[in-house]
Amino acid sequence: MKPSIFLADDDDDDCVLFQDAMNEVARDHELVIAYDGQELLETLDARVPPEPRAIFIDLNMPRKNGIECLQEIKTIDKLKNIPVIILSTSSQSGSIETAYANGADLYITKPGTYAMLKKTIEIVLSIDWKTSRPFPFDQFFLSIS
Repeated sequence: MKPSIFLADDDDDDCVLFQDAMNEVARDHELVIAYDGQELLETLDARVPPEPRAIFIDLNMPRKNGIECLQEIKTIDKLKNIPVIILSTSSQSGSIETAYANGADLYITKPGTYAMLKKTIEIVLSIDWKTSRPFPFDQFFLSIS
């Protein structure tokens, strides 16, 4: 069984780009896409275990936003140790601080190019999450553009 990565994003174009980038840099992984926060939580409940390598969550989604999903994930025993990466267009310090305060393992501004999206995925998959988390808000903010 292939290791999985989850993506929660309500923007179809962003999901297609992420899927294409995954196919190029992480062919040995399965991408599971949810188009809103509630669908993400339902899918995680049904599919975990095994744990995915990472969960990428957009902040602004219908039904449950990224912060609500993050809060819920971090309170569920079978999900709380999965790395959660917030992937958002917002680079406002308030959004970043809120994400980290609620348990985000990493906050990344959405890359401006396809090449940078691929690099972002490569970076996230190269992190040893057992030894490299959590990243303090004031010391690690990944902006690849």
